[in-house]
Amino acid sequence: MPDDVRTRILAATVACLGRYGIAKTTVDDAAREAGLARATVYRHFPDGKEQLIAEAITWAVGQFFAELAHAVADAPDFATLLEQALVHAHRAVEEHAVLQKVLETEPERLLPQLTQSAPQVQAVLRAYLAERLEGERLRPGIDPVEAGDWLARMGLSFILAQGRWDLTDPADVRRLVRDELLAPILLP
Repeated sequence: MPDDVRTRILAATVACLGRYGIAKTTVDDAAREAGLARATVYRHFPDGKEQLIAEAITWAVGQFFAELAHAVADAPDFATLLEQALVHAHRAVEEHAVLQKVLETEPERLLPQLTQSAPQVQAVLRAYLAERLEGERLRPGIDPVEAGDWLARMGLSFILAQGRWDLTDPADVRRLVRDELLAPILLP
């Protein structure tokens, strides 16, 4: 099944990125890690290493957000969903071995790769949050799509750089979400 082979290659590439970094990961490394022939990797990624790495990073970002969605699936309300999402995502970034390895050894190579994924991530988060906001009591004049876009941008920024907020402290996260992020959007 081509999709299974492709996923295997992407997962193997991510493992190699964590082991060797972006610059030193090769198509041969990914093929060996996936238990496939080099030619098989090139059949799925004909443009070679650059395509393979870019798509592997995009795939890993997708996996990250799929795990995040699962982690917050049973949140009882919108505010709690955002709180759980920030805590989970921040912890996942801190504990993500591949991301931390690349940030440590080649941060200048990671940013361009993440920038390629950013518009997709932003669009998916915006749509998800806007849909969730449709069911909330919004302040007059608040557009759910614009509010979803703002919350997506703010959430992404806090996940990567928490600023003055301690995202390991539930009380601090609660204040951030309820007093800073949602106060201008939701009716009390």
